[in-house]
Amino acid sequence: MGALSFLDRNHSIAKPGFSRWLVPPAALSIHLAIGQAYAFSVFKKPLNYLVQVSVAGGGLKALPGVDSPNASDWKFTALGWIFSLAILFLGLSAAVFGKWLERAGPRKAMFASAICFASGFFVSALGVQVHQLWLIYLGYGVIGGIGLGIGYISPVSTLIKWFPDRPGMATGMAIMGFGGGALIGAPLATNLMGYFRTNFDLGVEKTFLVMGAIYFVAMMFGVFTIRVPQEGWKPEGWVAPVKPKALVTAHNVEVNAAFGTLQFWLLWIVLCMNVTAGIGILEQASPMIQELFRGRVTPAAAAGFVALLSLFNMGGRFIWSSVSDYIGRKNTYYVFFVLGAVLYYLAPRTGVSGMNSVPLFVIISAVIVSMYGGGFATVPAYLRDLFGTMEVGAIHGRLLTAWSVAGICGPVLVNYIREYEKNHGVPLADSYSTVLYVMVGLLIVGLLANAAVRPVRSKYWYKAQEPSKELATA
Repeated sequence: MGALSFLDRNHSIAKPGFSRWLVPPAALSIHLAIGQAYAFSVFKKPLNYLVQVSVAGGGLKALPGVDSPNASDWKFTALGWIFSLAILFLGLSAAVFGKWLERAGPRKAMFASAICFASGFFVSALGVQVHQLWLIYLGYGVIGGIGLGIGYISPVSTLIKWFPDRPGMATGMAIMGFGGGALIGAPLATNLMGYFRTNFDLGVEKTFLVMGAIYFVAMMFGVFTIRVPQEGWKPEGWVAPVKPKALVTAHNVEVNAAFGTLQFWLLWIVLCMNVTAGIGILEQASPMIQELFRGRVTPAAAAGFVALLSLFNMGGRFIWSSVSDYIGRKNTYYVFFVLGAVLYYLAPRTGVSGMNSVPLFVIISAVIVSMYGGGFATVPAYLRDLFGTMEVGAIHGRLLTAWSVAGICGPVLVNYIREYEKNHGVPLADSYSTVLYVMVGLLIVGLLANAAVRPVRSKYWYKAQEPSKELATA
């Protein structure tokens, strides 16, 4: 207890003179680490060939003409569930531990996230060593996924309290790290596997061990740097508006009460529809551009396209959430859904059977992915507007169950509809049309849900703040 007492919330209260601008880097260190999840696909092929290489004793180069794994190796379909499980448990853990986070404070939550995320790599390394896929499911999927969820929501409430004047920008600064985590995670994993690779080993096990250690140390920067503001603190010179903007409340709503409001479930639909559409594009980005422009886009160029999307995913989180401070969260989501529906409709028409324009497809995809990332970064501020700051982290955690659902539905829709089209004789270049039009429908559903959002009724307000009925309705 004594050794870890520095993790307690009361030990992380900022002293006078502390700069609030030190808080975003602390949050960013957590999100850049856990954002590695977006780069997990770099492990799929090595994991797919583990037995093949071990049996050959000379690596893949010793097996000319062999392009399929050993019969004992794990199939791509089975490996795909590692990422899906991680996203599933991200949402579930965020929902379960959100209220605990509000009590325990961001420092303890960040520490718990670092322990779980690093342990996920270590357990997965054991799974590779003994060739037991269930251990990787348990490690990276379940334990690591819990680390993802706790880490993702850990700085949100704190940032909003430090930046009441710019809540969208503040959450965007941190959450953009999750979108850009692959820019660090992918080359780090690739280089480590290259360093550890031998004729008998693809280096996955050692890479998992080293990455677990590296990310744990990096996340400790956030643990030691994060601070919460003193009760009643406000930015110098900032005065809360006497008459808040539309949909921006001056009251607070407790997490369980928020969970029972129509507004919560409307925003759940808003987030789920935006993420389902975007994550389907991200998950299938490389094969999609190669198949839409068959023969014109090389695998190397497709990899560059994926890296570009990662940049727009990251940048969109900061830019769109900052824009929302000026035009409002509801209007920002109107842009996501209206512009997104138009772009999804146009995307398949850019292929070889239509306009045959690679640059146009890249531009459309980049804007779509920027809005996908922007949706993640804008929603915490949207929640703050509707439910206040008191338990916004816990409310955000429950809302992220929408991401869990979308993380399964998006890739399943893209992969299975494409497979169905291909099996019924539709050319590969045209096999994405149907699924992209389905995404248009999802965005229209999100648009309608966003349009229905109204201010939270006074009966849900936290009553300790409004001691009398007259004051509550004044």
